[in-house]
Amino acid sequence: MSDSLAPAARLRAVLFDLDGTILHTAPDLAGAVNDMRIERGLAPMPVEDLAPLCSFGGRGMLDKGLDLQPEDEDYPAAYDAFIEAYRLRMTRDTQPYEGIRELVQSLQSQGIAWGVVTNKAERLAVPLMDAMAFDPLPGCVVGGDTAGVAKPDPAPILLACERMDIDPAHCIYVGDSDRDVAAGMAAGMPTIGIGYGYVPVGENAYDWPADVVVNSVAELADAITRLQQRAA
Repeated sequence: MSDSLAPAARLRAVLFDLDGTILHTAPDLAGAVNDMRIERGLAPMPVEDLAPLCSFGGRGMLDKGLDLQPEDEDYPAAYDAFIEAYRLRMTRDTQPYEGIRELVQSLQSQGIAWGVVTNKAERLAVPLMDAMAFDPLPGCVVGGDTAGVAKPDPAPILLACERMDIDPAHCIYVGDSDRDVAAGMAAGMPTIGIGYGYVPVGENAYDWPADVVVNSVAELADAITRLQQRAA
């Protein structure tokens, strides 16, 4: 791992994935599919069993929770039902990871902006972030449909940089999946892999080609500082 920004690239912004990176959304994502299971006469599944699939959103929840795949005939209706069930409860139990609010406040005190780039649909991501009432607010929230393509394509990250008027070379991207790392790298910025997030069973965050991998928000704050110092 290089553990460095490009030479002379002063850090101006940190861009974050949402689910499993800044917000612990598993209780409500799992809750939505469990609501559907209960409607079908099935027992709810433990959140811990569903959480590793949360990075895949509705597709992951329906696969694990109801054994439904996109090619199944009843998948489209089930997907729409899941999204509505999730929309109705997405702020019930979701919370920022401990230390994240303090982290973005620390970034602001250093003159470093922050934003969110997620594969969650914008119509869900924006109201969810609004409900979390971060202070400072993110400079942008780019959803999985905002740029017309989702990660691992770098277009959403590049759009975030454009909206914040910041060169990608002066940013770091942080996320809890190999798709996040791939997107950040393709956008030309250093990446930090999140090992405390929703890493699928059988995967290891240390196998991703991130510049740094961390297992706590405290480690994340330290990693950002190290990358910033190496660029100074």
